[in-house]
Amino acid sequence: MTQPPVHYRPDVETIEPDEAEVQQELAETFRKIIETTHADTGQALRGVHAKSHALLQGQLDVLDELPPEFAQGAFAVPRAFEVLVRISTGSGDLLPDSVSILRGIAIKLVDVDGERLEGSEGARTQDFLLANGKAFPAPGPKKFLANLKLLAKTTDKAEGLKKAVSAVFRTVEKGVAALGSESPALEQMGGHPNTHPLGETFFTQAPIRYGDYIAKLGLFPRSPNFQALQGEEIDIAGRSDALREEIARTLAAEGGEWELRAQLCRDLENNPVEDASVAWPEEDNPYVPIAVLRVPAQESWTWNRARRLDDETSFNPWHGIEAHRPLGAVMRARKVAYAASVEMRGRLGGCPIHEPSTADLSA
Repeated sequence: MTQPPVHYRPDVETIEPDEAEVQQELAETFRKIIETTHADTGQALRGVHAKSHALLQGQLDVLDELPPEFAQGAFAVPRAFEVLVRISTGSGDLLPDSVSILRGIAIKLVDVDGERLEGSEGARTQDFLLANGKAFPAPGPKKFLANLKLLAKTTDKAEGLKKAVSAVFRTVEKGVAALGSESPALEQMGGHPNTHPLGETFFTQAPIRYGDYIAKLGLFPRSPNFQALQGEEIDIAGRSDALREEIARTLAAEGGEWELRAQLCRDLENNPVEDASVAWPEEDNPYVPIAVLRVPAQESWTWNRARRLDDETSFNPWHGIEAHRPLGAVMRARKVAYAASVEMRGRLGGCPIHEPSTADLSA
């Protein structure tokens, strides 16, 4: 029998004595990456997920008649939210797509009611950040910092070598996948298969508060056209922006849908809050549908959209309401690191990063 969900309490989190020092070092590493790319490109790029492949507007429809434990927070009642969606890859460089690393999708809900998280006062948005792996590549902020330092050392270095290494790691990852497993570390270093982003499944990886409970979220292809792209490999030969081009090919002709699902924490030992590298077992605790994310046919990437969503907007799990407070050491580290990133991007770019009040990208 499925266990009842664990109720959220502040003491589900355990703060380590040296967390503040690690967080500050993370923030400095983000700044170093941004300084490096700004010196080379003149652009105030993100410290991670610098390259966007799709910049979309759409709608998130909360499902009717959700069970009480899933009708929580922004999903408490059926309603439609305007949303902004950004699909990207994880590097701080603007790398060609032949360097194939983990992908991410960021969703920003507009006009969300509820008590605001600290640092998010005055806004009415809710951000969810997801990546295409069930678990975060690091259990906590110390390993997160070590991984980020490696990225910082290789930012804007030896692009040709990165392409060659990525090709080798993709081959190794295929062997790992054939054994019924996956390697977040290999994928983070360039071993992610060159599959179509619209066919990918994405996860918050680290947990969030889910109203009275605790959850991880997952985004799954729902429309037949997105489902048909699952596992489809893209020909990247000679195409620096292959992912952007393939997404545009689909979305210029037709829209599509994802299904947003939630997996509730039901056992703090098997569903840990602090160790983000653990995928919560799904055998008797599956991801349950809570909403449908719809994007209409549209021009999925333009320079004007890039100016607005890449240069003037940030996506941050700490943009939101208390009912969806990010949880665990990795999420706490993100709060400090992302704030530092936003401050530096705004200063170097000459335009403060701000929260949009609408999801209309037509202007």
